Amino acid sequence: MATEKQKLGKRGELLVKKTANCPKCKKAKTFRLLPINFKCADIICDFCGYLAQVKTKTVSNIEQLPKNILGGAWGVQKSRMDSGIYFPLYLVLEDTKKNHAVYYLPADFQDEGLFIARKPLSEKAKRAGWQGFYYDFSSLTEGKLVRLR
Repeated sequence: MATEKQKLGKRGELLVKKTANCPKCKKAKTFRLLPINFKCADIICDFCGYLAQVKTKTVSNIEQLPKNILGGAWGVQKSRMDSGIYFPLYLVLEDTKKNHAVYYLPADFQDEGLFIARKPLSEKAKRAGWQGFYYDFSSLTEGKLVRLR
């Protein structure tokens, strides 16, 4: 049974799949969802192979970007960053009335300052030692995160 946060994430992924054109090949309706827990990416263009991450957050105002948003596993993200690999990000904001805004951040506008490691989970946690990260949007300069819808 999916949690409310998992359902929110799935709604965001489906919204991007349904409404966004691929930034690489410009084709419409070519995004497909990747399997759950695919590392660092959620969607792929089935025409050109373009990969992107989708993050969704409930906010009170979809016109205002959050200061940060939870990412995934830090170890995987850090390894990719050390290799110079960044995936584009679609940020979906949803308010309590289910209104949405979709923002896009190309990989070329990302650097290490965007990613902040979290403390590892305590020894008493279900996944003890696991470490995640935050996307820190305060590090972005104006205009890098673009609203698509």
